[in-house]
Amino acid sequence: MFQASRMIDGLLSDEVTTRLKEIAYASNEQYQFTKPFPHIIIDDFLPAELLEPLLDQFPKPGQVTWREFDNDNEKKLEFSKAESMPTGIRDFLYFLNCPVMLEFLERLTGIDALIPDPYFGGGGLHEIERGGKLEVHADFNWLDKLRLDRRLNLLLYLNKDWREEYGGHLELWSRDMTECVKKVLPIFNRCVIFNTTDYAFHGHPLPLTCPTGQTRKSIATYYYTNGRPEEEKSSPHSTLFQRRTGATSDNQSNGVRMVKSVVRSIVPPIILDGYRFVRDRWQ
Repeated sequence: MFQASRMIDGLLSDEVTTRLKEIAYASNEQYQFTKPFPHIIIDDFLPAELLEPLLDQFPKPGQVTWREFDNDNEKKLEFSKAESMPTGIRDFLYFLNCPVMLEFLERLTGIDALIPDPYFGGGGLHEIERGGKLEVHADFNWLDKLRLDRRLNLLLYLNKDWREEYGGHLELWSRDMTECVKKVLPIFNRCVIFNTTDYAFHGHPLPLTCPTGQTRKSIATYYYTNGRPEEEKSSPHSTLFQRRTGATSDNQSNGVRMVKSVVRSIVPPIILDGYRFVRDRWQ
């Protein structure tokens, strides 16, 4: 209990809140115009001593009931039940959803009235073992449970002594999927924040080559609004995986994606909502 209280006190300290304000005010204009889509990469995001306990408590594969993904597009582990996480990680996730963080993100991105997801759906803890990957994609754009539009991702990496040759870079791709514009090594205390739209293509598509027993660890939180700009609107969809130029993996074909897009455009929303309700209920 003492350690958890000390972590919360540290995260809400004047040092941290002042740093967040400084980052937001210094970078908000640049954020909007960064290519290939609005984003920022922040090194030494928080005091390292506050993140050390997170790394110590981060569950290993098999220690908790991870949600496992193992298909052509993704091979990873995900755990989002905050109430079942070690105390320090749980409290850190709650901090990422608190007013201090929401105000920081709003100042930084210019997106007002951000709403956190208390269920951490699709977020929470992510862990990837040697050979794992996540193909380039655009994220789901609609949160059925809260009926909100997804607008923003925050990723915090917890990988010490992570070498370039291990891979696992977060790749940010151009809108036309012809170029990887930026690669981000997932090193300890590096934070990446970016807008989520139908063309914010990102992922780490190359299988990890880290030593066996070492994993790529990250914490992810997503943020929402009630509505979004007209130019960003589209029918609700799940993750949209993309085919990289020159890639040979069996990703979802353009034809299949086109069929799904057509279906979304002609099927009445009430029928789609009913389908999603049944699908999510039985997952």
